[in-house]
Amino acid sequence: MTTTTTTTTTHTGTGTNTDADAVTATATIPDWDELVSTALLGTERRQGSPEALLGAAAVQTVRRRAGLRPAEAGPRVEPAPHDPRPVPPEAARRRLAQLLAGRTGAGSGGGGRGAAPDLTELLPQWLAAAGRHGYRAPAALVPALLDAARARTDLRPQALALAGTRGLWLARLNPDWRFALRGGSGGAGELPAPTDTAGVERLWQEGLFAERVALLGTVRAHEAAAALRLLSTTWATERAEDRLMFLDSLRVGLSPGDEPFLESALGDRSRNVRATAAELLSALPESALAGRMAERALACVGPEGVTPPAECDAGMLRDGVVKQPPAGRGERAWWLAQLVESAPLSCWRERFAGLGPAEIVALPVAEGWAEELHAAWCRAAVRQRDPAWSQALLGSASAPPATGPATASLAERAKLLSILGEEERAAWVAEFIRAHGLSEAFQLLGVCVVPWAGALGRAVVEALDSAREAGGYPWSFSGVMGLAERCLDPAEADRLDAVAAAPAEPGGAAAYWSEAFQRLVATLRLRAAMHAELTPPSP
Repeated sequence: MTTTTTTTTTHTGTGTNTDADAVTATATIPDWDELVSTALLGTERRQGSPEALLGAAAVQTVRRRAGLRPAEAGPRVEPAPHDPRPVPPEAARRRLAQLLAGRTGAGSGGGGRGAAPDLTELLPQWLAAAGRHGYRAPAALVPALLDAARARTDLRPQALALAGTRGLWLARLNPDWRFALRGGSGGAGELPAPTDTAGVERLWQEGLFAERVALLGTVRAHEAAAALRLLSTTWATERAEDRLMFLDSLRVGLSPGDEPFLESALGDRSRNVRATAAELLSALPESALAGRMAERALACVGPEGVTPPAECDAGMLRDGVVKQPPAGRGERAWWLAQLVESAPLSCWRERFAGLGPAEIVALPVAEGWAEELHAAWCRAAVRQRDPAWSQALLGSASAPPATGPATASLAERAKLLSILGEEERAAWVAEFIRAHGLSEAFQLLGVCVVPWAGALGRAVVEALDSAREAGGYPWSFSGVMGLAERCLDPAEADRLDAVAAAPAEPGGAAAYWSEAFQRLVATLRLRAAMHAELTPPSP
């Protein structure tokens, strides 16, 4: 035990008396760390009483405070920049505080255990809706918002946008929030206008990485060519990871005007930058790279069969083809897949005598190349955002997945679905659920627009009700139930009341289902209340 001895001496008019008789008080007091340790372990495990511990802590507290030396004041912190956006209405502000605290408000949940809405899962919806209304976060809630974004990366884009300039200002003062300085959007009001040439140049040269990424996006939305000119001024001196992120930001608004810059990036010293540049160029069907890839792919695939490339030459390497295959993958199959997925889908119609996507996909492929070829076409359809090829590769939703025209992979099907229009997507998934149930529908539901269209929502509810009637337990469908809570149209709540109130014996599967449906209904009503609270009052 480390101890501190305190001695108080008596002063006389003629000097200091150091004799033992002059000592008026002597105490042996444990240091602060020892006191904390004793408090944590309990005084019964250390000699002493609770009263003695508290007394010693009081003495140490006074000593610690008295021992502070005056110091020169630091520089005054500049006030946070002004954020011109309005704060949400008062009811919405209270709701945000409730969601950030993760508590369920009175009257917002169901009756039994587990029937209350999961507020942490509703926070992203609140943030998205507030962003659509153009609100900023209430000043008092910005720290809690940054804490939430620190804990959950999925919240960061919307949370940091809502926190705005005040969030960035706070992030510079607290190391725990430094992630916002690199990953944030800069916040409303932080960026100069795209037409402010001097302001844009200054921020591009001196700003934080997050501010520069946001600035590039703002300038690109105003004038794509200006964004490329801005990026070109510092491209050669940027770090490889920053070049990659800047390049990735060009996905939004990608156009043929980007081709010269991307073509030059094919010679970049970073392999990841080269691969991303090649991927972006292959998404431009009229680009020179897409033409080169088409020439190579057409030489390998046709009505007569499939002949993969015999080697990966220098031209293929420059155009982004990765030579070394993953473990367990053959070299020639790996090269073939990269060529096909990078070739424009339009080139196959002429190669197959004018056939359309569905007819080409339905053709037999000899020598076991069908899976490799169809998977590459799936990636090409997603990359080139081609609805006709996506629909052809998906096939009928009611057909068994294993007999589909191209892929039985639900992950690949979800990507293909994302290319279809909102109504077509919802109709396909609704048909899939009616034919195959919910057990394989989770990934497919995740790409459907929220709130779900009426037919899709009804298909999900009917499938859940059927699962209940079959005698299963709701936790077997907890993922889909959670999606339903977040994605069903809140207007469905009234129609679900009868299902949620169904009589059930305590402890049985029916009771758990009733509780799950109660939570679903309560969550839908809470979502409706959230959106109503965020709606600006009428003038």
